[in-house]
Amino acid sequence: MRVGLFVTCLVDLMRPSIGFAALKLLEDAGYEVTVPATQTCCGQPGWNSGDRKSARALAEKLIAEFEDCRYVVVPSGSCAGMIRTHFPEVFENEPEMLAKAERLGARTYEFTEFFAKVAKRTPVPAGFPGTVTYHDSCSGLRELGVKAQPRQLLAKVPGLKLVEMEECETCCGFGGTFSIKYGDISSEIAEKKCANIAASGAGAVVLGDLGCMLNIEGRLRRRGDAKTRVLHVAEVLAGTTGE
Repeated sequence: MRVGLFVTCLVDLMRPSIGFAALKLLEDAGYEVTVPATQTCCGQPGWNSGDRKSARALAEKLIAEFEDCRYVVVPSGSCAGMIRTHFPEVFENEPEMLAKAERLGARTYEFTEFFAKVAKRTPVPAGFPGTVTYHDSCSGLRELGVKAQPRQLLAKVPGLKLVEMEECETCCGFGGTFSIKYGDISSEIAEKKCANIAASGAGAVVLGDLGCMLNIEGRLRRRGDAKTRVLHVAEVLAGTTGE
């Protein structure tokens, strides 16, 4: 079965190991994976900033790139949410493109959601010796209902112990352009999130969105925490965390 992997622009530019981990897990599960070389951005930054023209152009491009795939898997709740939830808004006045957007959205899944709900063969996770806590990123949680899926997968990892932090569903302060427009507010939210991570006693925080990962890791390091690791769930499951 052919699965399209939408790597996302942030993963491609900042932490490609996430994309390679997702690719490994999909191939290990028996899927034929295609990664369109021309893929770039889903258009989310432009859409959220009011640049409807660029968002539409990128959305149309992405639809064409993945139109032939049975499923599209995305290691990002926010980008998967853009495709499934917001593409129909982008094309709401264009019946032909709206139909294409809705068809693609119905086949698009956040990474852990795909393995929990669709895949007939779940990944055999590598071991991870240590305690982790999980941060529920806003878009994945609220737009796609991603909550139990990553925890179900992490529970199968040999040696891994999951402890829940206080307010695990509360925003980390990133919010894309929010962190730029409202830097002071964003910093305070991130500080509270990192305090909750520290209070959990976990040696690593695991999550499913690189934007949140960068924001949390940046705040952890600024507050003098050089030890707590910030990992994507795909990296943990694939055993590519560097240990």
